[in-house]
Amino acid sequence: MSVANVRSAGGVEISYRDSGAKSSTAELPPVVLIHGMGGDSGTWDRFARALRSRDRRVVSADLRGHGRSDRASSYLFEEFAEDVMDVCDHLEFDQVDVVGHSLGGHAASLIAQKRPAGVRKLVIEEAPIPLRAGDPEQVFTKKLPSIPELWHATTSLVRHPRAAFSFDRSMTGSALEQFRRPDQQWWDRLPLIEADTLFLRGGLGGMVDPDRLSEVAATLRRCEVVSFRTGHSVHRDGYREFESAVVPFIS
Repeated sequence: MSVANVRSAGGVEISYRDSGAKSSTAELPPVVLIHGMGGDSGTWDRFARALRSRDRRVVSADLRGHGRSDRASSYLFEEFAEDVMDVCDHLEFDQVDVVGHSLGGHAASLIAQKRPAGVRKLVIEEAPIPLRAGDPEQVFTKKLPSIPELWHATTSLVRHPRAAFSFDRSMTGSALEQFRRPDQQWWDRLPLIEADTLFLRGGLGGMVDPDRLSEVAATLRRCEVVSFRTGHSVHRDGYREFESAVVPFIS
């Protein structure tokens, strides 16, 4: 996959990887992959290979403050979404399938809200669901990692050292504060999503409130929920199950 940069409307250089156009699946839109906080586009390497083997065009961006992209003075959720939309505009995509993990999953939902006709299929993996006014405070507890999580954390640093060393940790407080703050606008815009939606929920160690997820699924026009026994990173710790759920959905 080739690496390129685009300057977002907010003035931040965003790095992305692009597999290039595929002629045999011209009827299917490109797949845009959005990583979670602390990662980079490399987290999708295995899945991107699987999609490319099926002749899908794949684009994976490094969010601001991650990977090869610039650090920024602001890390609002809306800005993460806008950066990815700027990449899509630069590549002249009219419609895409979007797969996002955690923070990237939330950004994906914002993109689908802002551009209902521009997202054909939406896959949200383990994205915390925003609070509404009056909801109990959202608490993210730190649980002991599983054996697969410990193994991946060890090997990931070797395989993708750039993600660990380039991550702007100053965004952590901002992201947690935004997730803890009620976001009624997100809920109000939820019915705007036209895309078929697949929501992937992890098991122990996951960050998705099951009651709010049920409300999301009931609000969206077409939403399927699949639960896994893995923790927060389904695409990493339960890859085979992840691929089996996502590939048919976006085909």
